[in-house]
Amino acid sequence: MLFTDQLNRKIEFNAIPKRIISLVPSQTELLFDLGLNEEVVGITKFCVHPDEWFKTKTKIGGTKNYDFEKIKALDPDLIIGNKEENEQEQIKELMNLYPVWMSDISTLKDAFDMITSMGTLVGKQKQSTLLKLQLEYQFQQFSASVHPFNISVAYFIWKKPYMVAGATTFINEMLRQCGFTNVFATAQSSRYPQVSEEDLIVANPQLIMLSSEPYPFHEKHIPEFKRICPNAKILIVDGEYFSWYGSRLLKAADYFTKLIKQIV
Repeated sequence: MLFTDQLNRKIEFNAIPKRIISLVPSQTELLFDLGLNEEVVGITKFCVHPDEWFKTKTKIGGTKNYDFEKIKALDPDLIIGNKEENEQEQIKELMNLYPVWMSDISTLKDAFDMITSMGTLVGKQKQSTLLKLQLEYQFQQFSASVHPFNISVAYFIWKKPYMVAGATTFINEMLRQCGFTNVFATAQSSRYPQVSEEDLIVANPQLIMLSSEPYPFHEKHIPEFKRICPNAKILIVDGEYFSWYGSRLLKAADYFTKLIKQIV
């Protein structure tokens, strides 16, 4: 069986993988929801969903630093990674040792394609196709209820230094789905540009979203941003709904609907 990942790499398998390691929290949750409890043997320390896997599955390190000895001991016949979330050199090293399937996601279509491709790869084609159809319907219904609000937003993922979601990120796609305009979507420096207080003042967003991940923003951080942009509305948002592109999307449209009601 020959499969093509989202980096357009060809991976060949003689049988459906039975010993899987996931290096991506969002995709770990997807594997669980596809019913692969026995097949998944290793996850990262950031794969917090589902809780039962987090408590029981072997942790092979983080999303960017792996314990190669633990991976070797697990003897995987498939490793699942992501271009953005995993460290390139270590992934290359793993590719020399094991079959590695990589995702590369910046749009909903990319996410839907990943779900069905990965489902086919692990022998769960029917389940993944049904999940994709369900998600497509949910987001079609959500999009029909959303109108462009002409509300400008800055979405923060980090502090010290300040970093925001820029163009070509899945977060930017989710902001667009919600009808918001990302003030840093035109930043050319990176997908997650570093910004200064001055940059934020010039951008003058009407709304500032402080994400719960990867930096754990909390209510205590709101005054800091209120000082910089006193006229902006500032919200703590659940980063999983903006950046997780697996089965967590099943809950995203409902979360966005409730969030929008707080804003408009």
